[in-house]
Amino acid sequence: MRKWNLPLTYKPKIQPVIDGTCRQTIRVCKPDKPKKQEGDLIRFYTWTGTPYRSKRKTITEYSELWLTEDILIIPTGMLHYHNGKFQKEVNWDSWEMNNLAVYDGIVPPTGETLHEVLMSKNKIPKDGVEAQILRW
Repeated sequence: MRKWNLPLTYKPKIQPVIDGTCRQTIRVCKPDKPKKQEGDLIRFYTWTGTPYRSKRKTITEYSELWLTEDILIIPTGMLHYHNGKFQKEVNWDSWEMNNLAVYDGIVPPTGETLHEVLMSKNKIPKDGVEAQILRW
């Protein structure tokens, strides 16, 4: 079991996470760090000013991850990991992505807006990037 401290910078999501009404985040995996696993503990913080140039403010206590789903974010949508490889593409304009956007606190809760938020917060190459859906 590991403990993770993760930043929240998407403003519409911060208060719902504090209130406990949003309990999901999508995070790009870093090649030099292990992936999060079910049973790990996660908590969130915000920045008091400019990200990485100001103090952190912890906004939640630790919660246990009950779901970690490996995905590949690609320009047209996401590929879910199944049977040892990435497959089952889900497009941004699908009902599945709209549901994922609702769980993720995206405003408005559409797959297209989720795509915009993920692209604005991460560097996602044309061939995609590995990420995880995390629920606590």
